Amino acid sequence: MTIRTITSLRNYIMDFDLGKEFEEDLGPVDGRKCQTVVSWEGDQLVCEQQGEKRNRGWRHWLEGDHLHLRMTAEDEVCVQIFQKVK
Repeated sequence: MTIRTITSLRNYIMDFDLGKEFEEDLGPVDGRKCQTVVSWEGDQLVCEQQGEKRNRGWRHWLEGDHLHLRMTAEDEVCVQIFQKVK
């Protein structure tokens, strides 16, 4: 699977096999490296990252025209909701 994040500031491409651990190089994002596993849990795409912080990762899911993103790191949670432009 490939996830591409393209912005006016920087681009990041995440290329991986579902359910298999890989070393993720987040240099373009925040300079970290971590061991990552991305898999499906029901209808949610879930990423678990092992590195310098515990409970680090994210999950994506769709509800109608909304893409939900829930990111965690230690005891902090960030939620973003994106609406599809018609």
